[in-house]
Amino acid sequence: MALYQSKDIRNVALLGHGASGKTTLIEAMLFKSGAIPRMGSVEEGNSVADFEPEEKERKFTVNAKPLPIQWQSRMINAIDTPGYPDFISQAICALSAVETGVLAISATGGIQVNTRKFWSMAEEKGLARIIVITRLDGENIDFPKLLESIQEAFGHECIPLNLPIGCGQGLKGVLSTLELPGDIPKGVIGDPGSTHEALVERVIEVDDEVIQRYLEGKEVGLEEIKKCLSKAVAQGHLIPILCTSSKKLVGVEELLNFAADFAPSPLVALRKGLDIEKGEAVEVKALEDAPFSAQVFKCITDPFVGKLTFFRVFSGVLDGDLGFYNSHTKKNERAGQIFKVFGKDQQVAQRAVAGDIIAMSKVEAVNISDTLCSPKRPLRFDPISFPSPMVSLAVEPKSQGAEQKLSGALAKLAEEDPTFRVTRDSQTGELVVTGISNLHLYIMLNRLKRRFDVEVNTREPKIPYKETVTAKSDAQYKHKKQTGGRGQYGEVYIRMEPLPRGQGFEFLDDVVGGRIPGQYIPAVEKGIRETLTRGILAGYPIVDVRVALYDGSFHTVDSSEAAFKLAASKAFQKAFMEAKPVLLEPIVNIEITIPPEFMGEVSGNLTSRRGRIIGMDSLGHLQVIKASIPMAEVTRYETELKSMTGGQGSYTVEFSHYDVVPAHIAQTIIAQGKKEEKEEK
Repeated sequence: MALYQSKDIRNVALLGHGASGKTTLIEAMLFKSGAIPRMGSVEEGNSVADFEPEEKERKFTVNAKPLPIQWQSRMINAIDTPGYPDFISQAICALSAVETGVLAISATGGIQVNTRKFWSMAEEKGLARIIVITRLDGENIDFPKLLESIQEAFGHECIPLNLPIGCGQGLKGVLSTLELPGDIPKGVIGDPGSTHEALVERVIEVDDEVIQRYLEGKEVGLEEIKKCLSKAVAQGHLIPILCTSSKKLVGVEELLNFAADFAPSPLVALRKGLDIEKGEAVEVKALEDAPFSAQVFKCITDPFVGKLTFFRVFSGVLDGDLGFYNSHTKKNERAGQIFKVFGKDQQVAQRAVAGDIIAMSKVEAVNISDTLCSPKRPLRFDPISFPSPMVSLAVEPKSQGAEQKLSGALAKLAEEDPTFRVTRDSQTGELVVTGISNLHLYIMLNRLKRRFDVEVNTREPKIPYKETVTAKSDAQYKHKKQTGGRGQYGEVYIRMEPLPRGQGFEFLDDVVGGRIPGQYIPAVEKGIRETLTRGILAGYPIVDVRVALYDGSFHTVDSSEAAFKLAASKAFQKAFMEAKPVLLEPIVNIEITIPPEFMGEVSGNLTSRRGRIIGMDSLGHLQVIKASIPMAEVTRYETELKSMTGGQGSYTVEFSHYDVVPAHIAQTIIAQGKKEEKEEK
């Protein structure tokens, strides 16, 4: 690739609901630019962007892919992103690396739930936005109605930069509304004159002097309007709408021209960082002569190729020895090589300049969100923020002895996807993977098998129930055994009482008068603590109890630590069963975001699941239900919420506290626990 400067770079992320035509659009852009000799197809599994086996199999994008396009004198770093919320981390990563979000809306599908989500994400990031209407060669298209719905949903700053000439199979091209020709061709859908006027007025509003002349009836030249256009797009004052058909290659050249000429360059964007040495916020400009700084936004780990790390350069140049400082790990590192990545191919790059998107190899200790910088000016950029994953599965290797290999492989997958987490549940001992959805977990575990040759069995994770008491009790137990030689003897008296929730366990030594010699007291506590971990009702840990040892007896010859340990365990079991024992279950706080028309059904469903609604809020045009609910009731909630809301609902949960399980439900859990205990024996 030819050398280029920061001013020549345009970074854009293609966003949109699944099946909105993003990947086909980028394929058309690549073909039009001469980057590929022929257009591939998502349906046929031969597109440049969707080359991963799971993408070919399912025919949709799973991973964000940077695809550089040279057009005119520009380097357009286009990033294709997944359209389904299951892989939202990929879109979030891409948006952290660009100045412009290109929102694809299918002319046949219109605005869908994830169209709005991606719009909000780009808006929150402060990115310039472009709307591209795709598939204008489709059937049953009502372009004026679609345009009206876009302006209604996203504002009247959304104005067509071109209009389609014909529609469906009769689509012949597009007409520019910025530079109207003398003769308007037949078949244009929309009003070119009024659209041109609305566009010009919107554009020149960003320049007080130009708008003043316009209002005075003085002529405003095309070049002046174009200068204002760049500014209006960068500020989000104008959201241009461009019309396309990828399969007919209609409007594709116009889109490339617009991105090259009017999308903001890295030079107009400011990145805020923290100067570590001074401890103060600084603005980082995309200047090539500034100290080097960049942020990692994507990683791929492959057992054969190794680790490939993608980063966005915010200032300076990385070249020469390819050395840099990682302000997260506080270590100096050196890249093996740097590349421009094109689909599954890599081309060695000589340097990475401010504003560019580049990949590097052979640097293991670098992860997503890490700041890379010059050791002469240590910086730190805010970490990229990701949603918390909600859906969990317990996993174990199918092959015996593969536990270590499984843990290592899962850790590598978690490095490249911040919404995929791997934990070991300290209570149940299970290895648990957590993701955004069941589909997300399926794809990740399929990747585990394909890349690392590790297959797993999966099941729902066990709910970490606990046991406790609700009343006071006393118990005594004497362990006495004579077997011919030295016998066994130990007697203990204990008092038990409940502690406030979350207090754990407390042991008191209230023995007086040497009724139990001091050397046996630790054995009593140990016997009780071991019983705590095993549980009594259903094999779950016992918590929030206080036990006081207040009396007992011993034998000078037959007493031992083992005898007192056993006596203490038996006394504890007796006291526990007399102290009105109960099961405790984890309660979570859940926030559910839905369109208002689903409020009744979702609220009723929560109540039927033992949920308690504690508040409601609004988020734009969406409603937020806040509730408290047992964890056991939401282990499969993702599927149910999708079903109730047609995929338009989302939710987050966080642990709140433990509470008593209702008696009728506890009976079933206890019976199951006893059954599992027997099977293990």
